[in-house]
Amino acid sequence: MKNLQKVVAMIESELDEKDEVREVALKSTRAVVRLSGSVLRALHRGEKREQDLEELRDEASRLTNLLVDHPELASAGYVQTAFQEYAEVGIVLSLLQKNDIPSPEDLRISSVPFLLGLADAIGELRRFCLEELKAGRMTKANHYLEQMEDIYSAIARFDLPDAIAPVRHKQDVARSLIEKTQGEVAVATTAQNLQKKLEQALRKSRLKGAS
Repeated sequence: MKNLQKVVAMIESELDEKDEVREVALKSTRAVVRLSGSVLRALHRGEKREQDLEELRDEASRLTNLLVDHPELASAGYVQTAFQEYAEVGIVLSLLQKNDIPSPEDLRISSVPFLLGLADAIGELRRFCLEELKAGRMTKANHYLEQMEDIYSAIARFDLPDAIAPVRHKQDVARSLIEKTQGEVAVATTAQNLQKKLEQALRKSRLKGAS
């Protein structure tokens, strides 16, 4: 068996390389998830955090390039989760800045993590909506609610088995969040309208008393 050792050595070298790539990918995915969370939290605080955003983009790009020759690792759950978090950041940021969303190609990720990130963006938009409600800015709150509804209409088109894209649970969560937000916006709108009527009535009463 002259060829046995040669074949085994070749396989050993290939698998050792794959294991090294996997270890690097694990560290990279953790960095992508951590930076994604940091950027989203900063957005809600009204902070730009350009350094974190640039670092996130660089890390996501390195991860993509690392896995070009290892598609079996690219489909691993921890990698898909990292790209999903990255997609959510890219989508939310684009909505805030341009009132539009990027494409998977723009973010250099595949369709499934992009779709899942798009679904998760609804939860982030709800947070922005609630922040506007607390501040009494109903126009802006309704704007975020409309974005939530538009995204849900888009993701509701997908009726796929989880083996292809595990989006069904996210659709259910998104629908629940939207229904809850619609109720909260309606209550806040009614309260604000009532407050305006009371203030108008009070002003009229004061004018009559002055005359």
